[in-house]
Amino acid sequence: MTTTAVIAPEGRTSKGAVVPRRSRRLPVGRAVAWAYIIGFLLVTIFPFYWILRTALSDNYALSTDPTSMLPPGFSFNAFERVFGLTSQTEAIAQGGSGASLDIPLFLRNSVIYAGLLTVTVVTCSAFAAYAFARLQWRGRNVVFSLLLSGLMVPGILMLLPNFVLINDLGLINTFAGLVLPGALFSAFNIFFLRQFMLGLSTEVEEAALIDGAGPLKIMFRITFPMTSGPLVTLSILTFIGAWNDYFWPLLVANDPQVRPLTLALGVFQQANPEEHPDFAGLMAATLVAAVPMLLLFVAFGKRIVNSIGFSGIK
Repeated sequence: MTTTAVIAPEGRTSKGAVVPRRSRRLPVGRAVAWAYIIGFLLVTIFPFYWILRTALSDNYALSTDPTSMLPPGFSFNAFERVFGLTSQTEAIAQGGSGASLDIPLFLRNSVIYAGLLTVTVVTCSAFAAYAFARLQWRGRNVVFSLLLSGLMVPGILMLLPNFVLINDLGLINTFAGLVLPGALFSAFNIFFLRQFMLGLSTEVEEAALIDGAGPLKIMFRITFPMTSGPLVTLSILTFIGAWNDYFWPLLVANDPQVRPLTLALGVFQQANPEEHPDFAGLMAATLVAAVPMLLLFVAFGKRIVNSIGFSGIK
């Protein structure tokens, strides 16, 4: 007859014998994965910390202690210069260039530019995606394949042709010139929405078609409301991309009345003839421009990731 020893929760058998506990070791693969994730987070977050550290530094102290991890000569003078709370003489005395930056004006320009571009590109992309996903017409797949080929063309190659077109139309230094080249066609946006629409059930649309509803009514009353999640996600991504755009506004927005904030930050790269560049002011202005987008992505980051993952299933 055999006797089975029952191990108690304290690590002892039923007869009182002590059983050595097994050490719980972290698997090597998991340890490497955690080390990679932590390293990746540090590399990603460190530039934002360095921007904040530089913005909170004294411009003269930066040159004497450039490698300090803490803000050398801790000060809010850079933010005061960015928001125009100091005179030109005081700004130069603090190590600034003395250049002025109208933050409310340039913020307004960025909001108008990004807002107009977002509305137009999302609207046009939604109509095109519905045509490719729901309507049956000859050559649909061929046209869609040609559209996808646009994803392989680098955007920078289109800057010069678009500039020549906008210049010939007389739209330089206008919001229309900023918005139109990228508003009517976006291969990624159409592909993004089409993939989601292909996954929607067609039963409700077929029932509405039997009841006499036309394609436009079905599109606005059924398909678009069911696609509200991806539409919001695409709007956020487009708004962030337009807000951070630099090269295209650099070509067509020389007038301060239409110049977005990202382009206006260049004034802080000007150096005093007798001093060094205003690095603290430049980082403070960059932080002011980046904070709205960071908050927007933090608020809707989960929605963006979920919509992109779902849209790529089919």
